[in-house]
Amino acid sequence: MKKEFSPLSFLSSLGAGGISVLPFAFFQYTHHQGKGLITFNMINHTEMPALKQLLFYSMEAVMVVFVLLHIILTIKNLYGLVKWYKTESYYSFINDPLKNAGFMAIFISLAMTLNTVIGPIRFFVPIIAKNLQNLMLPALAGILILGVITMYWQIKLLKISFVKSFDVNKINFGWLLQPFALAMVGVTASGIAAMAKTPDYAHIAAFFSITIASMALFLLIVKLISIFKSHFASVGLPAKQFMPSYLIVIPIITLLGITGFRLVHYFENNFGFHIDFLATLIVVVAFAFETWYLLFGLALLKNYLKTDFREKEYYVSQWGLVCPFVAFSVLGAFFYKLFVPNMITYGVIIISAITAIVFFFVLLNKQMRYSNQPLK
Repeated sequence: MKKEFSPLSFLSSLGAGGISVLPFAFFQYTHHQGKGLITFNMINHTEMPALKQLLFYSMEAVMVVFVLLHIILTIKNLYGLVKWYKTESYYSFINDPLKNAGFMAIFISLAMTLNTVIGPIRFFVPIIAKNLQNLMLPALAGILILGVITMYWQIKLLKISFVKSFDVNKINFGWLLQPFALAMVGVTASGIAAMAKTPDYAHIAAFFSITIASMALFLLIVKLISIFKSHFASVGLPAKQFMPSYLIVIPIITLLGITGFRLVHYFENNFGFHIDFLATLIVVVAFAFETWYLLFGLALLKNYLKTDFREKEYYVSQWGLVCPFVAFSVLGAFFYKLFVPNMITYGVIIISAITAIVFFFVLLNKQMRYSNQPLK
């Protein structure tokens, strides 16, 4: 019997999309000195030292390759979702409060698709860069539609968890995919709020971003408390298929931090508030939290990475190892721009990016080689 489709498969397309956005954030916040969003034509490669030129060309190649991978994997996963939808397995999955949070991975990946358009695709395509303001209305419509559907499913899954009885001591960090999805939609809406020059578009996007991000923050706090309480009530670490989810806190904090950063700019642009310090404070506090949490998470995962991860088997939750390093690198670029622009921070950004890319290709190889192995 072959493994059935899982919505967690969308973590692969999410990881590819995240890696494609990573170099854009790197260019925007460690290199760009002007106003607006950086484009390929703004980078003068010929005046760079050879090593930096190699780095920049490599990152631009990463953007192209991973945008294509994101598109391919998204189409593949949507095909699998359509075939899986309305099957007996689908109904069983949705109605299981211990599993159904994985359904939210679909919306995280689709929201990332919008970010690839604003980031790496716009970076290379002049017509999009020049007409970005003309795209604000369709972008706003797209994120509102996706956001409403995301909130619908979020509330539906919450209702199932309230109505159906389940063993709360069996919950794990995978439960955090619900606030993750909300935070991803919220950060995309906040980008429109910060960039849109039409006040009505900016106000609608800002209110929607605050609404959905506040829900994400609430669920993150409630679920973290429940998860830690559950963990301390059990014995030892969870089963190996749940181990990668330990680090899922990092991308959620990154998304909420960037949302706060962008909303500060929204209030400055539209109301004249002078609160630059708040944007810096949000980013510094978020990055400081992620720094110690990443070290804590890696300490918990040390034996898993040495033994279980290296086994010749594949399960979709392993894709959860990519996004935390993408998120840490992206927020590190903001930290570099706003607080500590030194070589240590620069190095941390690069190392985290390389780690995410290595994990991606290792997991892509495992998926192609072992995803069809019989269930044990």
